[in-house]
Amino acid sequence: MPRLAPLKLEDAPDLADSFTAAEEMMGFTPNDGLIMARRPDITKALGALVAAIYAPGKVDNGLKRLIGEATSKAAGCVYCTAHAAHGAHRAGVPTEKIDAVWSYQESPLFTDAERAAIRVAMGAGVSPNAVTDEDFEALKAHYDDDAIVEIVSVIAMFGFLNRWNSTLATELEATPAAFLKHLRP
Repeated sequence: MPRLAPLKLEDAPDLADSFTAAEEMMGFTPNDGLIMARRPDITKALGALVAAIYAPGKVDNGLKRLIGEATSKAAGCVYCTAHAAHGAHRAGVPTEKIDAVWSYQESPLFTDAERAAIRVAMGAGVSPNAVTDEDFEALKAHYDDDAIVEIVSVIAMFGFLNRWNSTLATELEATPAAFLKHLRP
């Protein structure tokens, strides 16, 4: 049961554009945003951050979603894991690959570059941070500094969202919940 109830869309008319953008990006209206809507300035700022992080850059959007999934799995946030996995699916990542994130090191579905990014995401998703210098050197072998900033931005954004949603026990929406049923338990 959520610790705070989401507002209804009609209770946040100043955020209509923000929620329209979220629905276009995600395919549903996120409950965490409806809870956050009690502070429209934070909702708008987070929306701008999400848009900037998922804007086209040097890192493929599907990989960005897998990085979010890995960070959230490591943090133990089911809500964000489901959102990131569903987002990866919407970005065209095959379900088998989304399902294999937890076993990325052995899976032939991942490139060495993807493994390096996911390894950093997994290490950064736990507290205290478990990213090693060796993990970061492996990341640098595949990505330039600009791409690394994109990767770490995804990780940091999900750090905020993992804490937000785990603390508030945000209720998972029907769309990502249904997608989770396609993945291994």
